[in-house]
Amino acid sequence: MIGRRALIMLGAPVLTNDYDVWAHIDDIEPLNQSFEAIGLYASKAPAEARRTGRYVFENDLRVDVLVARPASTPDGVVLTFDDAWARRQSVDVGEGITLDLPCIDDLILTKRSGSRPKDMIDIQWLEVARRSR
Repeated sequence: MIGRRALIMLGAPVLTNDYDVWAHIDDIEPLNQSFEAIGLYASKAPAEARRTGRYVFENDLRVDVLVARPASTPDGVVLTFDDAWARRQSVDVGEGITLDLPCIDDLILTKRSGSRPKDMIDIQWLEVARRSR
């Protein structure tokens, strides 16, 4: 999980209406099966998702899926899915369920690649969280 839901999992006082997931290009089919099991359906077939790099699950929730491609910040720092996965942090959400999030440094990189005003606010919160850990 990435985006503002990841920040919420870390305790950030922010709001969002959707979920954002970064998925490895080889994991689209099992991801789709997992979401279909809970009534969320992919907006694109796996081949099209691989080609376009993103798709959505929708029903009563919205989940934006970014298909793993290297993300680059404006100053040229590159973050790959495999590198972020190797450094991931797992958050226990109860009842034996854990969610995997990028480490704080990698969340900052994903936010820097977006460079939207709300991303800059999120980066400030992440930097404070990093210093306090």
